[in-house]
Amino acid sequence: MAPLVPAVALLLALCGSVRSISFQLPPNSRKCLREEIHKDVLVTGEYEVSEPHGQGQVRLKITDSAQHILYSKEDASKGKFAFTTEEYDMFEVCFESKRSGRVPDQMIVLNMKHGVEAKNYEEIAKVEKLKPLEVELRRLEDLSESIVNDFAYMKKREEEMRDTNESTNVRVLYFSIFSMCCLMGLATWQVFYLRRFFKAKKLIE
Repeated sequence: MAPLVPAVALLLALCGSVRSISFQLPPNSRKCLREEIHKDVLVTGEYEVSEPHGQGQVRLKITDSAQHILYSKEDASKGKFAFTTEEYDMFEVCFESKRSGRVPDQMIVLNMKHGVEAKNYEEIAKVEKLKPLEVELRRLEDLSESIVNDFAYMKKREEEMRDTNESTNVRVLYFSIFSMCCLMGLATWQVFYLRRFFKAKKLIE
């Protein structure tokens, strides 16, 4: 059973959902990061903002697509946040500098985790008194469930897209038939009109 632990740890390391990024934030500017996250997923994050000359003045705000504020911090320098998604949505993490003048850019470091990687398995092990192997198996079980949910969501989206394509194809077919009927009717009307016109001019009998 011992060789199973490193194998499980390697699989989790390859399939983890960790987002770590750092970037420069110029004075009096705003930068946002967006990510789509599934429903009922735990999201945690840590951030750190460099404060040259003791002037932080950076606002952090996390919102969903409906602009509901999930987390907000006026003078963000270093901290953590956590929330659980209620719906599959696009979430936005924005850092806004309120400094002005000729001051250096600030370095922003953001580390976000969601799903399996956001859970504190050390705390779970203490509460449930789990052995190291049991903890890794619990983590692997959660990861497998997450993968199954992702596949189920992709299957649902594929079915929705297929239904949309079929509906569009039916509409195109009906529109094509209607267009052909209109063209045939117009052509028939033109034939009878020209026939009457030529008869009126006595060009044909």
